[in-house]
Amino acid sequence: MNSAIIIEKAIKEGRTALTEAEAKQVLKDYNIPVVKETIINNINDIEDTAREMGYPVVLKGLGSKLTHKTEKGLVKLNIKTPEDLQVAAVYIKDAAGADLEGFLLQPMLEGKREFVAGLFFDAQFGPVVMFGLGGVFTEALGDVVFRLAPVDEKEIIEMINEIHAQKLLHNFRGEKAPDMDALVKVLMGLSDIAMNIPEIKEIDINPLLVSVGGKVTAVDALVVLGERAHQKVTQVPVNPRDIGNLFYPKSIAFIGASAEVSKWGQLMFSNVIVGNYAGKVYLVNPKGGAIAGENVFKSVMEIPDPVDLAVITIPAEKVLPIIDELKQKAIKNVLLISSGFAEIGPEGRTLEEELIKKAREAGILILGPNTMGICNPHISLYCTGTHVRPKAGNTVLVAQSGNLGTQLLAFAEKEGIGIRAFSGSGNEAMITIEDYMEGFEVDDMTRTVVMYIESIKNGRRFFNAARRVGRKKPVIALKGGRTQAGASAAASHTGAMASNIKVFDAACKQAGVVQAQQPMDLLDLSAAFSSLPLPKGNRVAILTLGGGWGVVASDLCTENGLVVQSLSGSIIEKINHWLPPFWSHANPVDLVGGMNTDIHMAITEELLRWEECDAIIHMGIIGRRMMIKSVMESAIAIDKAYDQQFLENSLNSLQVYEQGLVEQTVRVMEKYQKPVIGVYLLTDEKTRTVIEIEDQKYKGIAFPSPERAVKSLAKMYQYSQWLKGTQV
Repeated sequence: MNSAIIIEKAIKEGRTALTEAEAKQVLKDYNIPVVKETIINNINDIEDTAREMGYPVVLKGLGSKLTHKTEKGLVKLNIKTPEDLQVAAVYIKDAAGADLEGFLLQPMLEGKREFVAGLFFDAQFGPVVMFGLGGVFTEALGDVVFRLAPVDEKEIIEMINEIHAQKLLHNFRGEKAPDMDALVKVLMGLSDIAMNIPEIKEIDINPLLVSVGGKVTAVDALVVLGERAHQKVTQVPVNPRDIGNLFYPKSIAFIGASAEVSKWGQLMFSNVIVGNYAGKVYLVNPKGGAIAGENVFKSVMEIPDPVDLAVITIPAEKVLPIIDELKQKAIKNVLLISSGFAEIGPEGRTLEEELIKKAREAGILILGPNTMGICNPHISLYCTGTHVRPKAGNTVLVAQSGNLGTQLLAFAEKEGIGIRAFSGSGNEAMITIEDYMEGFEVDDMTRTVVMYIESIKNGRRFFNAARRVGRKKPVIALKGGRTQAGASAAASHTGAMASNIKVFDAACKQAGVVQAQQPMDLLDLSAAFSSLPLPKGNRVAILTLGGGWGVVASDLCTENGLVVQSLSGSIIEKINHWLPPFWSHANPVDLVGGMNTDIHMAITEELLRWEECDAIIHMGIIGRRMMIKSVMESAIAIDKAYDQQFLENSLNSLQVYEQGLVEQTVRVMEKYQKPVIGVYLLTDEKTRTVIEIEDQKYKGIAFPSPERAVKSLAKMYQYSQWLKGTQV
């Protein structure tokens, strides 16, 4: 009986699950190795069948309603005698009661290792394949990984190699390594089932047993039938070019303009004007008059010139009537700052839906509502409630939290990170995170995409767009709300192990999205990705002024998947020419406190030239100005032979030294196409993460601490490897 007939029969009978025997037949049809077994309908036939099969055997209760047999005591293992078999059969018959449809007899397979594999359907992302550590501890240990289907062989192998219990995938306690081809077949089969059999809702294979000889066999399986989880998609995709146009208005009308400081109607237009926006600005308020010396129009209809963008800050209940005026005035783009929509509950959601319907009919594109605003430094447009004005660059920042987004903008301004554009996306009533992603894809000025995400409207669209964008430019994301939801209703181990964040993480990994763990990681990674060449491998050389920092950095590298490469004899011999005999003679290279630029650069270039070095981290080489300043201030305080001018001259000299060091480092990075990341010895208000060098493709990068440098380099390596895999 093939899969189609089995499933059709079960559906006609009104069943929500297949029997274990039926489930295994479906798996077998998709090349998944299953245990040989016999169905027995009459309890009196069990002993004869067991004699033919050979002891020891396994006896199970069979029935479409018996989905968790182990928990109910309906699985009897390692039965060695006819007497024990009879006792087991009677127990199963009594325990299963009316749900028993027969018995399933299997040979007892030996093996210490058990895995789990499965399939389920996520409302956002669709079909998801799972693999992990199996047996009775599946849910307790949670050592499982996920991938969105369909998956190819390369993705499956990566998936298998991600579980923590890696020792079980090799020779283990006298048993051979699992047959990797068989494991791949299992997961490939599940992926194919997901794409070919829409009636299947969940599959759970647990355990997937590995024998002493490494043979992989599905000894138990559950197939759940029913309607797959599908989320209703209500958002209409926005043309990517239309999103770009919204950030390039030649004129802006502020509807709800106010003279009262701290009101949104004042915060928005004042930031735009002070930020030196070159376009025309019009203030609109029904009271008319003047604000800050500017004429105030009572409605947009009074504005004599065309308007490209309307920034609305009036109360939510007054927004809907404005749409008609915007339509008459041919204003196509709206930045809706106002709150009081879907974020407040059902009543606000109804108002938001009505607003969007009317706007769509009028041909108006709305960003928001409930947004902190936008900025485009390339035209000096700073239209945000928080008055921060980062410089122009190539990093796009989209945040579903306006406050977090503007805090990140302020950090970018302080650290010298250039911004392509910023959007506080608000409620995303029309323009969603998926729309932004597709907008980044066609924007040539965007080199790095940075996002803070709390929710997505269409997971599969997000995944597909992120994977396309990631092949051209890095996508860096921080997910807020990392909580488990929905697992309690799952019918299988597979479903129970799933959660919103685990599936999101899997989608990001598969799509090449670089995931941040903390808000500041977003701009650390942005600085690194937008300023440095990608490392081709994970071998790192460390330069330090002190042994302790080298030890710390080495530990951090190892913990983050980087290798502190042992120095070759030839490299050591060359460094011997530049450093005193008591240098470390190992990686990390201890520069023993030297401040000779020529020596530092000679060692740096020698390491970059070395084929076994993919990146360099140097620590304490720059940032000594603050320490020396303190020393000199103490000298001035006790010795009148020194004065303030001496201090300033010394610090200026040191500043020139460090700037020259960064310039030379950037040039050798360009020459060898390998990243060099710095760590400041000390920082003050003048230090910057990004140090721009005129007429150079790359920039100097230095972080305040080793962990930030190592983490950024590790993420760059991971992205580089993903990118390399997509180009094979």
